[in-house]
This record gives sequence, structure tokens and C-alpha cells, in this order.
Amino acid sequence: MSGHTTGLPRRLASVLAAAALAVTLPQTAHAAETPADGPNTAPTAPAPADRAAEDRLAAEAELEHAAVPPGPLTFGAEALSSVESAAADAAAGASCGISAKEATAMALAPVWPEIVTGTQATPSPMTLSRFDNQAGLYDPAGRDGLFFNPGVGLWQMDSAGLGTDNTAGEAIDSAWVSGLVTPYIVDKYCSALNGGSSAPDARATAWSDWNACSGGECDTVYWRAFNDGVTADGNVDRYGGAEPRTCEYQGSTYDCLFVDIADAQGADWWAAPDAGRSPLPHPFYVLRDDSGGSTEEVRVFLGEDSGHGTDVTATRPFGGDARDSLTWTDGRGLCDTTEGRGAC
Repeated sequence: MSGHTTGLPRRLASVLAAAALAVTLPQTAHAAETPADGPNTAPTAPAPADRAAEDRLAAEAELEHAAVPPGPLTFGAEALSSVESAAADAAAGASCGISAKEATAMALAPVWPEIVTGTQATPSPMTLSRFDNQAGLYDPAGRDGLFFNPGVGLWQMDSAGLGTDNTAGEAIDSAWVSGLVTPYIVDKYCSALNGGSSAPDARATAWSDWNACSGGECDTVYWRAFNDGVTADGNVDRYGGAEPRTCEYQGSTYDCLFVDIADAQGADWWAAPDAGRSPLPHPFYVLRDDSGGSTEEVRVFLGEDSGHGTDVTATRPFGGDARDSLTWTDGRGLCDTTEGRGAC
């Protein structure tokens, strides 16, 4: 995937394929139950019905885990290099006085409160949210492991907010997402500072998109990163264990990412079955589909990975919150041309 944004099509789909994708397709079939010797994934709990209550419970659960463990801060080597580069560029072009060191610490600060809990460890770029349990994230057929985790990556890019116009693949790609989040945080900080806010208040404004920052934990991490530095960890790569692939989907070729939580690098507390309120997903592919005059995030669960006997695709239109905008389609898969698996 090097040199490409996750999911960008390399060639145009045919007119017929584009027209077909422009139509919102309902779920077409229900797959068979998981066989007894299928994947070892925690069963999917009944999808909750009360959206407002679930939103509140998810936010509360996240805050309960926001405290950052003691110990030196470490960050994936490739990811840290990307943040430092983006911070240097953002500081150089900022509308207020901010050093590259300050910008780096400010950009990194939300990561630990958002995705590291319990024992100190290097944040994983693959991290999937485990506190969201809204009904709209579940496979309508109720099959285990077919779940659309809405918060993804180091900065938990969520389709309800800052992540509404990116895919899970882009959120996991630490080089791509660093280039988006770092200048965004610096710009918000400078706007607040230029508007008369104090530096601490301006930092709080810059982090206001992250719920885990609301209790002051991000400012604590900011000063730890600024004063003590962050150590590069070469054992956690750019994708945190996810694998860049090339995929054929609906007649077009895409860069895609294969996400298997069993391969997560770095902090992986979230990959334990009992670690959160939401289910663990089966392995899935993710890509960006720009055909048909609109853009969608596409996640494909192959039947051979889920054990459900059919490929299942979940799509989310850009600009839509996954909690109320998903379309699930049975029988639509893809071909992983890198590994020669799937619907090839």
C-alpha cells in the first residue's frame, strides 16, 4: 500500500458496475450458523435498542479507561516519525507561536487516554473501539463476529465525528492519519489561542474531539511527552499488524487492508473477548470505494474467515455515522489478489 491512500481505485469501474454500486442494496440473504469447529470468537450479544442510552454508556466506559498507566511512553517507530514530520510542517505554517516539539506532544496526547489502559504499552495502530454497542453496528441477522467497530486506530477516528470521511484502513495507516490529525490539532490550538484562550484552555479546545480528553488526562500526557520524550518502538509497524493487500471488488482493483485482531501489535487489551462492551469482529478487509458518484467505506467479511458460509459486506457512505447508516449485503465478497483468496 506504500504510496497509496488505502482503498483508492487504480482503474475505473465499468459503467454497469458503477451504476450497480450507486444503488443502495438491502441485505439479500442470511448465512448459515457458525459450525461447531468455526472461529473462536465471543458470541454476539443481542443488539441493544436504546441509542441514547448506549451513546451515554459508551462515553462513560471510555472515560473509566482514560487514566494513563505510569511508565515511559513508547510509540511505533514509523508512526512516531510520521507524527514528528507532520508536526514540524504544521508548526512551520501555524498561525501562532508553536514549536515542532510542542506540536508533536500535542498531537500524541489523545492517543494514550483513548486506547491504552491497564499496563503501559505501545499504542497499536490497529486498535478497534470496544465500548460502542449501538444496535446499528450489528449484522441484522445477528451472526457472531459480524460487527462494525466505529472507532479505529491510534486516534480512534469515528464516523460520528472526525473520521466520517475516512475508512478504517486509513485510520489504521499511521502515516496517513498522522498527516490529517496533527495539523488539525495544531490549527484548533492556534485558533483558540489567537481568540484569547490561555495555552491550557487552547490545548483543551484542540483535543475536544476526543472524549477521553475531557477529564484532563490528555494534558497530563502532553507534559509527559514534552518533558520526558517518547521512545520509538520498532516492533510496532505502520499498520499495527494489519496487512496491505490488493483487492478486486465489484469489477475494480483497489488498495485494501486486511485486519485480523489476532495479529495486533502493541497494546492489545482491546482484542480480548471480555475487554469491552462490544463484540470482537472476525477478520475483515477494508477499502474506499469512490465509484458510482459517491464515496463509501467498504468492509468485507469473507465466509472462509467468519465461518458463516457466505461473504458479507457492510458499507457506510462517507458523511454517515456507522451507528445509523450501514448497509449489509450477503453474497458480496472480494478477491484478495495479493494472497489469491476470496471470490477470485
